[in-house]
Order: sequence, then C-alpha cells, then structure tokens
Amino acid sequence: MDMPKNLFKQRLRQGRWQVGLFVGMTSAYSMEILAGAGFDWLVIDAEHSPNNPASVLSQLQAAAPYPAQLLVRPMNHDPALIKQYLDVGAQTLLLPLVDNAVQAQDLVRALRYPPDGIRGVAASLARAAHWNGVKDYVRQAKAETCLVVQVETRQGLENLDAIVAVDGVDGVFIGPADLAASLGHLGDAGHSEVRAAIEDALRRISATGKAAGVFVTDPALATHYRDCGASFIAVGGDTTLLRNAALKLAASFRDGSSGSGAVT
Repeated sequence: MDMPKNLFKQRLRQGRWQVGLFVGMTSAYSMEILAGAGFDWLVIDAEHSPNNPASVLSQLQAAAPYPAQLLVRPMNHDPALIKQYLDVGAQTLLLPLVDNAVQAQDLVRALRYPPDGIRGVAASLARAAHWNGVKDYVRQAKAETCLVVQVETRQGLENLDAIVAVDGVDGVFIGPADLAASLGHLGDAGHSEVRAAIEDALRRISATGKAAGVFVTDPALATHYRDCGASFIAVGGDTTLLRNAALKLAASFRDGSSGSGAVT
C-alpha cells in the first residue's frame, strides 16, 4: 500500500491559498457533513473541545473519503499524546501556545522517529501505517508529517523569528484571541494593537518562505491578511455555525406578528 500523501503540507510549501474550519463537536456524523462542504482543511480541536484519541480516530475515519485535509490540535505538547494522534492517522498537527524555539524544536522531535526524534515505533499497531500495510512507513513518515505551531502570546511574538527558523516547523498560525489577551486586550481581538501585531507577524513569517496562517472570520480582513502574507486561514468553527444558524432560524419564526409563539 502506498503512503498517503499530505496534500495540506504540499500546498503550504506551494503557498497555495487554503481555507479551513475548526471542528469541536466530537461527532463523526457532523464531521462527514463538514468534510464534504468545500473547505480545504479542517482541524479537529482537542485543546478546547472534549476530544481524545478515540474520538479523533472516528472523525478521521469519517472524513477519509472526502477531499478536505484533516489537522488535529492536541491540548498540549505531551509527546505521548502527540504519538497517539500520529498513530491513529493524523498527518498534520497544530500545536498551541508555542512561545520559543526550544519548544518548537521539542515538538519537531516529538513528531519524528529516531534518530531525528523521540516518536515511539509501533507500526504494526498504527492506523497511520495501515498496520504495516504501508511499505517502509517509518522511513516515509517524516516526509508526510506536518507541524504547524501556534504563536499567540507576547513572548511568542518576541521569539517569532527564532521559532520560524526551526527546521521541521512547516507553518506558523497566529491565534488572535489568546494574542489579544496576552497583549492586554482580553476579548478584543480587533484592537488596533492586536491587528498591527498580526500584520507584522504574517509579514515576518512569509518573508522566510514558511507558511503563515491566522484565524479570521471577516472576508475583507481575510483578503487584507492574505496581502500581508497569510496563505492558510481558519474562518470559523462548527459550534458557532450551528448556534448562529439555530438562533437565526428560531428568530425568523418569532417576530411580533406571529402570535404567542407557542411551539406545538
């Protein structure tokens, strides 16, 4: 069996525009809907959502027949947890709260087999290797594994150049909400200081040839960030999509002329 190709990683290197969505509902059923909705990539969130390796596995399986590329965001930098997500089939990991080059280097090592890293070898138990069905999986894994680190604090911005320079970091994703909090503007990701910091970070990242990404929900701002160097963006989350659609639908049937509004 051939090694699955990481199209997300290929497109990062080509600088192609990729639009993604955060997925936190822990449902294989809803994942299958989203995987066929036209997004270039989807990231299964296990940092702020109650996902775990088992629920991530079921979502990876649900999305497998569809063109969307799947990423996984673990809750922390634990190498043991990273190993599990890789073994169940995640090829690209988005790691939160990377503040310095040492952390980035440790993450690169967590994603790679020895002698380049510390990932444990058990291809016969790993879905990623199709249980030894992929010939020479352990030798091919490095080429198809992708690491995107999140810079989302003042310290991360101060160390951005060193983080980007780490060999094995394929892209850097800017998280506006946490960055705003770190810069003293909790809940105000649109603050001018935060916007300026994001613009500067995107330019610095893209200038090195590495891929720059950011979370942005406004199409006009997304175009602006693209001009600043962003090549991949997350434009929302599945929970927000569901809530907003539900609120809109409920409100559309509850205007002032609809009587008591009782549901039967």
